[in-house]
Amino acid sequence: MSDPVYLTPEGKAELERELHQLVHERIPELAQKLKEAVAEGDLKENADYHDTREQKSFAEGRIQYLENVLRGAVIIETDGNTSVVQIGSSVTIREEGLDEDERYMIVGAAEANPREGRISHESPIGKALIGSKKGDKVRVNTPAGKTTFKVRKIE
Repeated sequence: MSDPVYLTPEGKAELERELHQLVHERIPELAQKLKEAVAEGDLKENADYHDTREQKSFAEGRIQYLENVLRGAVIIETDGNTSVVQIGSSVTIREEGLDEDERYMIVGAAEANPREGRISHESPIGKALIGSKKGDKVRVNTPAGKTTFKVRKIE
């Protein structure tokens, strides 16, 4: 049995939107393109046919992945507790020696996107922050080496 996949309600809705778009728009569009390519005849030299087949295979794989994630998803329900960092918390931290705060939401791996400030509870920083409290200093082993962060705010 695999580990649960944690999703925020927003993350679940986004994955459901993507799945709906793939099933009801992208796959039918690619199926039509394949039908047109087959009608052209010789498939050995037909680049459109081979490219469309590859795109369709990718889309079908993504559909299978999304269905599996959504089927086993555990929806993160925050209990309003802002005294300790947990999955679903938004955390403001500051790296030791720097003057700028960083803000992250701790989410499950399936919806992590560090550029958007959403880090996985399985990432080095996410793991280190889980269970910490405001004012705590957490030490993190990152690819760049050991770094210390101070927890400044939990929402």
